[in-house]
Amino acid sequence: MDVIKEINMVLPILKRRFGISRIGVFGSYSTGTASPESDIDILVTFQEGQETFDNYMDLKFFLEDSFNKKVDLVIEDSIKTRLKEKIMRETVFA
Repeated sequence: MDVIKEINMVLPILKRRFGISRIGVFGSYSTGTASPESDIDILVTFQEGQETFDNYMDLKFFLEDSFNKKVDLVIEDSIKTRLKEKIMRETVFA
């Protein structure tokens, strides 16, 4: 499954509907080590004023429905400092 390609196809919808400014994939789907049981790790940054609980949850459910897989949705500003460098290095942005 090419997650980035599929995200790129709906990127205008994601920006308009959920108020995101950028989105990317990290973890096993970005490193090519995903198995059928893998969840999809997605990093997101919301536009100013759009980082709401509703937008976060609605985006998570939209992505899970789209991919028919569990999505671990991470907000870029909430990443712990000790993990941020590794996550940012392996993130492939749409």
